[in-house]
Amino acid sequence: MAAVRGAEGVLAEPNYLEYKGKGRGLLSWLTSLDHKRIGLLYLFSQVTFFLFGMTLGFLIRLELIHHGQTIVRPEVYNAFFTVHGVTMVFMFVIPGAAASLGNFFLPIMIGAKDVAFPKLNLMSWYCYIIGAIIVYASMFTAAGLPDTGWTLYVPYSLKTTTNVNMAAFGIFVMGFSSILTGLNFICTIHQLRAPGMGWFKMPLFVWSLYATSWMQVLATPILGITLVLLMLERVAGVGIFDPAKGGDPILYQHLFWIYSHPAVYIMIVPAMGVISEVIATHSRKTIFGYKMVALSSLAIALFGSLVWAHHMFVSGQSDAANLVFSLLTFLVAIPSAIKVFNWIATMYKGSVDLSPPMLFAMAFILLFAIGGFTGLMQGALSTDVHLHDTDFVVAHFHYVMFGGAGFGLFAGLHHWWPKMFGKMYNRRAATIACLLMFWGFNQLYFSMLILGWEGMPRRYWDYLPQYDTLNLIATTGSWVLITGLLTMFTNLLISVWRGRPAPENPWGGVTLEWTIASPPPLENFHVIPRITGGVYDFPEEVQP
Repeated sequence: MAAVRGAEGVLAEPNYLEYKGKGRGLLSWLTSLDHKRIGLLYLFSQVTFFLFGMTLGFLIRLELIHHGQTIVRPEVYNAFFTVHGVTMVFMFVIPGAAASLGNFFLPIMIGAKDVAFPKLNLMSWYCYIIGAIIVYASMFTAAGLPDTGWTLYVPYSLKTTTNVNMAAFGIFVMGFSSILTGLNFICTIHQLRAPGMGWFKMPLFVWSLYATSWMQVLATPILGITLVLLMLERVAGVGIFDPAKGGDPILYQHLFWIYSHPAVYIMIVPAMGVISEVIATHSRKTIFGYKMVALSSLAIALFGSLVWAHHMFVSGQSDAANLVFSLLTFLVAIPSAIKVFNWIATMYKGSVDLSPPMLFAMAFILLFAIGGFTGLMQGALSTDVHLHDTDFVVAHFHYVMFGGAGFGLFAGLHHWWPKMFGKMYNRRAATIACLLMFWGFNQLYFSMLILGWEGMPRRYWDYLPQYDTLNLIATTGSWVLITGLLTMFTNLLISVWRGRPAPENPWGGVTLEWTIASPPPLENFHVIPRITGGVYDFPEEVQP
């Protein structure tokens, strides 16, 4: 275990309500400055939005179970996939593990009592919630549900009569949540690390949050500016993106993807940090190549900000630009591959416990690998011409975002759930849920990879009869996936009331969160610990 000195009294008697902070009732939650409470507010909000987005995804797949109209008209289908995309991207995977698990565990893992700016932390959650409310309110206006897709691409978003302005403004407000969280995490990591915790003694989850925070701070304002320009053009008729008024629709694509490709890594890098913690702990082994795994997070943040135009190979760019962005796309795969190889090397000859967190982590590695390889196929200029705007792209995106960011968050939830709530969940139910999710996910999205390869366009309400069989397989796969998801959430929820009390360190972890009570006390540590050992110093008897 990482050596801790000067922390007498750090372990307290478990109090299953103590982490909630001062006071009780809804108002005490809505005004709390405790980072753990705010992390839980994010978690509860994200899960709620996820379940709503999952329902829309279920309806989308139900419409696509057979060619021809199944349950909804084309305009309703368009609205469904727009709201599904906005919900899942901006309300679930972008805040993702960083906003929920990061808020809860970042201060504890670096030996601090809270984040640097607790009031700013609470304000970031309010920006997130208010922005989400504005987006959903746009669905109930007379203009109707936005139907442009989650990217709000022009000219669709300029020509549609639906309430795009309100949805865009809601996303704009949520952007402030991302920026404020990033600023807070950067300052916390720089200023509040425990004595003796140098940069290369930080847990890898903290490294991932640090890299993500810089992307949030630097990239999110670009999306905000883009959305303001879009709203300005719709309201005032200024010719920015509309070619009929002297504007350029390709400019919108550049501005949108300059933000949105770093956003892909804002979603996935914290999940990678979670996987590093889970694999090290449940393999009972020091992470292989710690420094390279840590620095690869920064490399992903850097290179991931330079590859945005690989989304635009067929939009009319010059051949030279296409060549450069194709090369950068292949380069950004290198730091991601370093992580995957080092995770596998960590498990090699380790004392691997096939616990639910470890199963989710292993599923993450395989699903993310498929997502990465299919991304390289689209990064190659020749294949991208064929695959662009097909179901292949949708499947690739979900392999990275849901198979990566989603399964990473679920791995973290099962890993830290006993610490967060002081209760153990049913291990067998969690294992069954993971297996159902893995099976259903691959049945759904691998079928879509094949559909896209065979030429089925994405976002279409109807399709040719030749695609019936694979669409049927994909839709039934979604039912298996949803069954697994509901099993997982039900199991976790039941454990809060009926689970057996969790010990302080159920997995034998060695980072600082495992040295305090479960759930953590109000200010985490009675005495700030002093770090004298390595970050992943497992006992010698479990080392290979």
